[in-house]
Amino acid sequence: MTRVLAWLTNAFPLWVLAGGILALFYPAWFTWFNGPWIVWGLAVIMLGMGVTLTFDDFRRVLVMPRPVALGFGAQFMVMPFLGWGIGRMLDLDTPLAVGLILVSCCPGGTASNVVAYLARANVALSVVMTMCSTFGAVILTPLLTQFYAGTIVHVDAWGLFLSTFKVVVGPVVAGVLLNQLAPKVVKRILPISPLISVITITLIVASIIGQSADAVKASAGALLLGVGLLHIVGFTVGYALARVFGYDKLIARTVSIEVGMQNSGLGVVLARKHFADPSTAVPCAISSVFHSVIGSMLAGWWRLRDRK
Repeated sequence: MTRVLAWLTNAFPLWVLAGGILALFYPAWFTWFNGPWIVWGLAVIMLGMGVTLTFDDFRRVLVMPRPVALGFGAQFMVMPFLGWGIGRMLDLDTPLAVGLILVSCCPGGTASNVVAYLARANVALSVVMTMCSTFGAVILTPLLTQFYAGTIVHVDAWGLFLSTFKVVVGPVVAGVLLNQLAPKVVKRILPISPLISVITITLIVASIIGQSADAVKASAGALLLGVGLLHIVGFTVGYALARVFGYDKLIARTVSIEVGMQNSGLGVVLARKHFADPSTAVPCAISSVFHSVIGSMLAGWWRLRDRK
């Protein structure tokens, strides 16, 4: 049973990709997952992340501060600039450009820890980096979104801050406390928790793509190119920076994964709540498909390299 759950979880890029494609042609299959369902879905994902953390994970920041700082800096300096620059370079429609900026300002993706495991990278470092960027996003995601997108549309930075705080800090802290106070309960739910997160991510992505299927089809070329470039360059820059600073290939892989993968679910929730045009959420949903597929392909490539 454990092997089956692990296989289903590790196949998450296939589920996300399949859900996104099906949503384009059969949107009604997924659009029911809307409104509060998406918010609660993200809360479940963040709670799932929280139950994997312990207070020792917070202490690990002190043990390996330099690679954590490198990943944190690249996450919130390189990626937002890329999102803004790519949107301008491709002259994306305003809601799509804003959505690309928004997802580029989000923290590391919760699925990055799974990809780090598949890539035989430093999983402990991946967990700590995701945790740090997640908490940092409470302040930095609203501020950076306002900085880069504020010249295009009105950005309610305070509203973004409150929403980010509610859907990130609350569930993650609750998960950490649950792990600390009820370890037996957590031990029972841990095997199924990652698969629940995968299913929820797939439903969120498919729902947003289904709701904006016509817009996705109309802007498919530029939109897919923009999101693809964001993540390809993110993965590349993350790896290159780590190597430039003298870190070994395992840490470089970890930094690459953390920088290249975004918490697209958070981007979807913020886009739907704080931006009038529903198309703003589309780049965030597409992002989840791209970074999952690219990250898994990289993990497979790195594993093959290790065998040689």
